[in-house]
Amino acid sequence: MKLDILAIVAHPDDVELSCSGTLIKAIQQGKKVGIVDMTRGEMGTRGTPELRMEEAAKASEIMGLSVRENLGFADFYFTNDSKHQEEVSRVIRKYQPEIIITNAIEDRHPDHGKAAQLVVDACFMSGLRKVITKEDGIDQQAWRPQNVFHMIQSNFMTPDFVVDVTEQWPTKVESIKAFASQFFVGEKDAAPGEPQTFISTPQFMQFLEARAREYGQRVGAQFAEGFVKSAPIKVEDLFHLI
Repeated sequence: MKLDILAIVAHPDDVELSCSGTLIKAIQQGKKVGIVDMTRGEMGTRGTPELRMEEAAKASEIMGLSVRENLGFADFYFTNDSKHQEEVSRVIRKYQPEIIITNAIEDRHPDHGKAAQLVVDACFMSGLRKVITKEDGIDQQAWRPQNVFHMIQSNFMTPDFVVDVTEQWPTKVESIKAFASQFFVGEKDAAPGEPQTFISTPQFMQFLEARAREYGQRVGAQFAEGFVKSAPIKVEDLFHLI
């Protein structure tokens, strides 16, 4: 299946928190969109890897994804080496996306910056025809996306561009709440007995809304998601930028 947009990220829920509104909007416009999670988030304080997979499936249904898969890399311990680059290259060649979205260039969680650079390197590798990767025993064709964009996560960054996700905001929130083991989803903790974390409090959900409102305010929208480009963006007409 060829995709228009593929998000490749470190953890289940990275996309939902930072760019799900953009993906939902693209899907509503008829684009084919998928997510590849590198790890199962097994080092997370709350929940279990099995539960995280169930929550990811629920979130995928809410967003309307065409596909979602998990590479099974070791949470926190994966590295940006040739083995991991080849595996990420394999999924890039498998889905042949025009656009790839990945983690923030640097962030509070060290996996995010590490995953971001791994994806950038794999995108270059996947365009090298002498690098051999296989899918179902068959050699894959080289493929390089048109551009790679980095979502903005916990740490504030000045975005290169923002996407108005005002209409998609309620669905984005529902996709986040699908990860009930991780986030505050109502009056009661959905994971009683689990320790509280940076992301499991009501204040974290308020922070997400405040960040989206801040980015939106700068472009006359109620809610927006910000992105940082990894390379110049080619345009044929300046009016494509307004």
